[in-house]
Amino acid sequence: MRIVTISFLVASMTLTSCGGIRESRVNPFNWFGRAESGPVQQTAPEETNPLIPETRRRGLFDGLREQATIYTGTPIDRIDNLVVEAIPGGAIIRVTGTTDVLGVYDVRLTKTNKDDVAEDGVLTYTLKGIRPSRATRSGTDRMRTVIAARRISASQLSETRVIRVEGLRNAQTTTRR
Repeated sequence: MRIVTISFLVASMTLTSCGGIRESRVNPFNWFGRAESGPVQQTAPEETNPLIPETRRRGLFDGLREQATIYTGTPIDRIDNLVVEAIPGGAIIRVTGTTDVLGVYDVRLTKTNKDDVAEDGVLTYTLKGIRPSRATRSGTDRMRTVIAARRISASQLSETRVIRVEGLRNAQTTTRR
């Protein structure tokens, strides 16, 4: 009990002494200056990086880069499960599907609606994946299961009553409660 009382007295004396030595460097409130508001500094055009070219020149591999941005997935065979989980600022749509072949990769939920906006309260996605060049049809359903997720914002969710995810053979829908 004595140790607690002594440490309480030492702590309170230390804190009160900070008010007595206001302008001292010992006071932690004086370690940084006061914040002041000022104008935003604009960067001058001559301050750009000279190593980055200003004009876009066509290089040998630029054609390959443009082709890589195009997604060439095909719809997944069967949609097994659709779950919408609430998160701060929106929701996450998590979809589980089963492919007809092994080795499907780069699985995505692609938007079917224009600009990812609900049409008549229905937000529609397609579960797609890229099939390997040498696909094998053997394997259990568990080996061919794929999962994809997508975040939607609260503003998209406010306009949505039904979320629908389509596959090749079926579709799963969930309705807002």
